[in-house]
Amino acid sequence: MSKSLTKLWLRGLRRLVAGQVEAIRAPKPRAAAKPARAKTVKSKLKSGASAKSTAAPRASARPAQRESRVRPRASAWARGKWARSYHSAPPTTGRFVNHLSYALYMPPKTGAEPMPLVVMLHGCKQNADEFAQGTRINLLADRYGFAVLYPEQSKHDHAHRCWRWYDDSGGGGGGEAASVVSLVNAMIEEHDLDPERVYVAGMSAGAGLAALLAVRYPHVFAAVGLHSGVVFGEARSAIGAMDVMRRGARSDPVTLIDAAVDVRDYPGMPAIIVHGELDSVVTAANAEQLTKQFLRLNGFLDAAGNRRAGEAREETHPDGVVTDYVKSGRRVVKTSIVRGLGHSWAGGDDTVAFHSSKGPDSSAVMWEFFKHQRRPGEAARDAYVA
Repeated sequence: MSKSLTKLWLRGLRRLVAGQVEAIRAPKPRAAAKPARAKTVKSKLKSGASAKSTAAPRASARPAQRESRVRPRASAWARGKWARSYHSAPPTTGRFVNHLSYALYMPPKTGAEPMPLVVMLHGCKQNADEFAQGTRINLLADRYGFAVLYPEQSKHDHAHRCWRWYDDSGGGGGGEAASVVSLVNAMIEEHDLDPERVYVAGMSAGAGLAALLAVRYPHVFAAVGLHSGVVFGEARSAIGAMDVMRRGARSDPVTLIDAAVDVRDYPGMPAIIVHGELDSVVTAANAEQLTKQFLRLNGFLDAAGNRRAGEAREETHPDGVVTDYVKSGRRVVKTSIVRGLGHSWAGGDDTVAFHSSKGPDSSAVMWEFFKHQRRPGEAARDAYVA
């Protein structure tokens, strides 16, 4: 008796589930149109409706993939070779096996001269593919003939793929920076790239790691690009990092950089800094403080933060304010504050998170700055051998 009841119960359950599935799959009938209700004067003022806007048809449903307002829309249109792999970097604190994932874009080679290399460090909640598509720098690589390397943070090291720029130890950002340098040296050797023209750029947390690389490995990189970056040297933990991102450093930025390096022995580091004026994740005060730090590293400022060399040339554009710091006729530091931009890569593909079509093309602006910078040959060779 119990077995027959069980069979009946199972049959009934199957019929119930099948009926629910059919109901879900069946197209729902459209609801009857509701009669339009007359708007009161108050509601018209609140909505800002006019006779023209009221008659306009309602916008269609959002498509599955938005159309980019920037052309061309994706790095997939590039003509070179895109490869993904991993690099076995030297062991770091707490990690004997140290694999660093990366993507490498190699444009078609047009001459015998070794190509420059641009290292691109993504931000939190991004990966190499998204950063390549959002910045569209591979298209510039096709045009100007440089390789692009995208180290990728592991979710094992950080759940949101954030680089730990605030932790200079071997088990944190210090170890990540050493792994990136090891990867760069391997790519130079494997692909015959130019060690005198290696540049590093990053967005947000990637800019934090790029700044750490610029400060700790000045003989490896010829210039640095910091987009939506954080002032160097103030944060010491993840909680401290969030605080600095929101308000900038409480300490003097020049004092922070002097505590990190002996400026007298530092070879200099050309830097371009881009930041959105409306960035609510990393406040624009960080851009001002980063500018002071790289002015100090490049001999513009003394220990008290006073100008001792060079000149500042400021220009206001519809997109924002650009300031070039020039010494001996050479543009060494450049700062661009982009009007109306939040926490996004300016002039990028806005179908990708953390990229915006607003402002100038940051990738193009950075390459224009980078291409005039070269690390002296002897210093570059010494760093490569090391």
